[in-house]
Amino acid sequence: MARLYQATRPGYPPELACFVAATASVGAGDQVLEVGCGTGQLTQALLPFGFALTAIDLGAAMIQIARERIGDSGVSFRAVSFEELDAAPGTFGLVIAGAAFHWIDPEVRFRKAALLLRPGGWLAMAGYDERYDEPLGSALDAMWHARAVGVGAWVTRRADADAIGGSGLFGPPAERTFSHRIVRQVRDVIGVENTRATSLSWPAEVRRAFSAELRERIGDLSEVAVTVEASVTMAPVLAAAAGA
Repeated sequence: MARLYQATRPGYPPELACFVAATASVGAGDQVLEVGCGTGQLTQALLPFGFALTAIDLGAAMIQIARERIGDSGVSFRAVSFEELDAAPGTFGLVIAGAAFHWIDPEVRFRKAALLLRPGGWLAMAGYDERYDEPLGSALDAMWHARAVGVGAWVTRRADADAIGGSGLFGPPAERTFSHRIVRQVRDVIGVENTRATSLSWPAEVRRAFSAELRERIGDLSEVAVTVEASVTMAPVLAAAAGA
């Protein structure tokens, strides 16, 4: 699944990384922690800034592919969860996560991020939303809802901003969204939908039926257009909380 994730998941635009670096006032040599790096989609966008970057992920296979992708760039990759990460208080000027922070234990995520940040440091939560052109977009939504059990793991920028504010550990959030269009081959449409956490939780027969229905909905098209909205919500740690 890590190989499929690498092959089909979109990366983050340079504009988002530039916004994060400028807002957090971090640059070459600054200690930065990326949480849930996956196979390096966001990591790659952070490379040009020359950060002293530590990138962690719970999946050893994800880390292996991220190392292959990034190469000899000076990034320190570690296969460890954020909850178990051993780092000194006040180490980082920026803690950033791409489509991963909502997976962390709610009792840990903001408290530990504040602990690891130096005074004046920032927490940034990035993610992206994908919308296929019609009629595929509505058809795919209907397919997901038909198989939904309970509430999914999807989060919104508004939820991110509210959660940061509700923690009492960070200042007012800054938010930005960057939209761009891509064309995705049909095999990659099916591939990326099979890397969603929700679909990975289904039994194998349900996943096979989902993929077959999706292929039928696409019809004889060889590629489809997608609008990708990459977003980030970030906030500075309060002085009383930094490294405390």
